[in-house]
Amino acid sequence: MSSPKENELFNVKKVKLQRGRLAKFICLFLVILVLLGSTALAVNKYVEKVGSNYILNLKDIPSADAILVLGAYVAPDGTPSPMLGDRLTEGYELYEQGKAPKLLVSGDHGRKNYDEVNAMKNYLMNKGVPSRDIFMDHAGFSTYESIYRARDIFEVHKVIIVTQEYHLMRAVFLAREMGLEAYGVASDKHDYGQVMTAYNLREIAARNKDFLWVKVFKPKPTFLGDTIPVFGNGDATDDK
Repeated sequence: MSSPKENELFNVKKVKLQRGRLAKFICLFLVILVLLGSTALAVNKYVEKVGSNYILNLKDIPSADAILVLGAYVAPDGTPSPMLGDRLTEGYELYEQGKAPKLLVSGDHGRKNYDEVNAMKNYLMNKGVPSRDIFMDHAGFSTYESIYRARDIFEVHKVIIVTQEYHLMRAVFLAREMGLEAYGVASDKHDYGQVMTAYNLREIAARNKDFLWVKVFKPKPTFLGDTIPVFGNGDATDDK
């Protein structure tokens, strides 16, 4: 049998060994965390830089096949949120300037009681845009899906994307990576308040996710279906 002193020495060595292993694990964890964080920030900057190269003002933007207005929150009564209202106003101004003959509004209409795209179309029609010039993408559940479907369902080749600048850089990056000749016009017409802090932080994660989506995984959108060329009549997308 071991003596009490020997047992004590054994226990001390065991504790030291466990502490050493824990210290190594913590160091390895911190190194991995730093590497992941650095990679995420590098990807974020890359997406931002590429997208920014093609963001222009209304005067300098070249003409295109369509103006793609990306969706955002709509109130239960169908009123667009301030951010979405600014996107639609910017899209309307581009249309009025003759930058594209068609508007493509893309957003979430995956539930009966929530409908971004009809609210967007109604907003534009109230400004005088003919219904035939407004195409609705009812399955634009994400930026990636909106652009994928703009290319594959609506057969857009050259596009002007409209959204707020923080979001626009990623959208233009995605479109360019998907083979579209894409340009962006920022719709930051107001100060959106403290919510932008959260949006900007969330955008870092979104840029990393979409970088992997377009560079590595290339998943198909939730829905595809028959083509509806944007060169035709927008009423083909009506569901009411």
